[in-house]
Amino acid sequence: MKKNNIQKSLVALTTALFLMSAMPGDEPITKNGKETIVNTTTIAEDVKGYIGTTPLKIYIVNNKIDHIEALPNQETPKYFLKVKKQMLDKWNGMTVNKAVKADVDGVTGATYSSDCLKQTVKRGLEYYKKHK
Repeated sequence: MKKNNIQKSLVALTTALFLMSAMPGDEPITKNGKETIVNTTTIAEDVKGYIGTTPLKIYIVNNKIDHIEALPNQETPKYFLKVKKQMLDKWNGMTVNKAVKADVDGVTGATYSSDCLKQTVKRGLEYYKKHK
């Protein structure tokens, strides 16, 4: 009986943690001094990679991309790590307008994750332009 209760508790805890991680946690746009941070968790929740979404935080300073941070996701870690290493810094230093139009190369063997990442960046930057 105790084992069953522990299992139920673990399932409930896991479900609660998942739901909390699926919630934005941050507003879509937050400001920290001169830095604006765009959280794409809710902005691009319909953009799917191989398994699911690839939420990001896009850090913008003086209308230029400072850096992009990948948030937890369900993509295959081995492939998404390649995408993060080879793609995330490609937008660094670009103005928002240039970055929205940029044709960044994807990662061979991780096409779905690459395409999702590109669409998520674009969606986040378009949201920024409308709501900054």
